[in-house]
Amino acid sequence: MRLVAVQEQDFDSGALLASLNNGATGGIASFTGIVRQNETGTLAALRLEHYPGMTEAALEKLADEAATRWPLTGCVIIHRVGLLLPGQNIVFTATASAHRAAALAATAYLIDQLKTRAPFWKAEETTGGETLWVAARQTDHDSAASWHNEAQNLPHGTGRL
Repeated sequence: MRLVAVQEQDFDSGALLASLNNGATGGIASFTGIVRQNETGTLAALRLEHYPGMTEAALEKLADEAATRWPLTGCVIIHRVGLLLPGQNIVFTATASAHRAAALAATAYLIDQLKTRAPFWKAEETTGGETLWVAARQTDHDSAASWHNEAQNLPHGTGRL
């Protein structure tokens, strides 16, 4: 099963995980990102914008890359857009494979790549009425770049996690 979506509505992570379980699945790994309060405690909402068509194509490309790197039996990438409040779901990635190492690595790869390669624009709307655009963080770029290090890329179906 493969699902890639950009949507305003929330998602049901339990149902999505269940949809990845089939006769060939030995492990399912997932990540759910949640809107967190900013450092100053003034976040009223996070507004996410995207370029329709371009964003979905970028997410499809990431899913293709994960399926090429690891022997996946399923992949889900859902990213929400619109106005989101602290505590609400923002992103969900999950992969399934016959072996846990591949599912864990592929899920980590997807979220690391999403942070830097998916065309989303985020703005914090504060309780004081300000709108502050969220800048890219160097740590996100470092995490995404680390996948070019062969030590991060476990061979298909092997390795220990």
